[in-house]
Amino acid sequence: MSKGNNSKKSDQQKIFVLDTSVILYDHNAFRNFQEHDVAIPIHVLEELDNFKNGNETRNFEARSFIRLIEDISHNNLLNKWQPLNGSTHGNFKVILYEKPSATDAENIFGDGKFDHRILNAALNLQQEHREKKVVLVSKDICLRLKAKALNLFAEDYETGKVKNVEELYTGKTNIENVPEKLLNELSSGKRLSTKQLDLNSEHSNHFYILHGKKRIESAFYNMESGKLEQVPDRSVFNIFPKNPEQAFAIHALLNPAIKLVTIQGNAGTGKTLIALASALEQRKYFRQIYVTRPIVPLSNKDIGFLPGDIKSKVDPYMAPIWDNLKFIREQYADDTQTQAKIDDMIDSEKIAIAPLAFIRGRTLNRIFFIVDEAQNLTPHEVKTIISRAGENTKIVFTGDIYQIDTPYLDAESNGLSYLIDKARNHPLYAHITLQKGERSELANLATELL
Repeated sequence: MSKGNNSKKSDQQKIFVLDTSVILYDHNAFRNFQEHDVAIPIHVLEELDNFKNGNETRNFEARSFIRLIEDISHNNLLNKWQPLNGSTHGNFKVILYEKPSATDAENIFGDGKFDHRILNAALNLQQEHREKKVVLVSKDICLRLKAKALNLFAEDYETGKVKNVEELYTGKTNIENVPEKLLNELSSGKRLSTKQLDLNSEHSNHFYILHGKKRIESAFYNMESGKLEQVPDRSVFNIFPKNPEQAFAIHALLNPAIKLVTIQGNAGTGKTLIALASALEQRKYFRQIYVTRPIVPLSNKDIGFLPGDIKSKVDPYMAPIWDNLKFIREQYADDTQTQAKIDDMIDSEKIAIAPLAFIRGRTLNRIFFIVDEAQNLTPHEVKTIISRAGENTKIVFTGDIYQIDTPYLDAESNGLSYLIDKARNHPLYAHITLQKGERSELANLATELL
């Protein structure tokens, strides 16, 4: 739950109890509940203490929240209600653990688990403040269900969520019955106005598939020029587009005026391959090509549990990127000189492939920066990455919003969906959703039927 500050005040005052998953998602979450009070169970602080060390985003969120609470407390006691800054905000406090006299979550679900103690803290608060509506806010679906089973209101943290993911911006539109004359003008290199195609004035860089009676042309509406231009079927580093959407992606990736690109699509649609090939095509214009992805360890264990040095720990997670680079290299089987150039770029770190955590704190100048599997990032992580962009840097996010491996994220709340929804009208941004799998017919069978 979180609504804008312009929302009308509700009739009933509420107390929102935040669990650890919300803080690790957004350390500033407690400020987003307007006039209502916000409480943090003491066990959440204990869990955050366990997360404060490390270089991952969740560690950063834990540390940032702890500092914010320290700033709020000053010389006051945190177990007493403290006013949050601003006339539109309520109060804040840390609630201690007391077993409720009525329903006891630990008796029902078992002792020794922090989640159940957080439930008890909220239930006890519900008993103390019967005049207010107590709501547990959590990114953990199972915890929300347990709360509702105990007659405790519970909801997801809504800030950063896309309202209707089924209507998420795709970056393209099909236009039927386009006159042959206009298609001829476009294919000859002439730019068309939106009025010629009876299109509404566009407010975003956008792709079009123009259908005539006999043929189809691909076009791109350029916000900078206010015109539609042809999108050619252009190859990048010997990788050829196999459908119009892939051609659209290449067009956006090669456009120097577009600094931020998102490519969304199912497995096998060519997202990472096209992004990497486009980066190699433009290698002369960038100081370095940086390809990364967030590490989502199996069983939610940190990579420190794995044997070996840091390279051997992270290489298995980077393997899909290396596979794409190997595939590009194989396209030059008869050109040993180009293969040698690719090898040299790897050896000299002109191409750098490393986990996302390794770039924290760096300013990215003249970098072609590809972030793969971006659906496993939070909105705050995406914002942090973009804020690192220096001069002449291009950032590309690729991913599948329906293939999420990170706990507490879904198709609506992940950073890739958030970015696509928020950035669509910016002149530096372009997006395309890839739909047709090009890996193999067998791979398509899995996507379509299973």
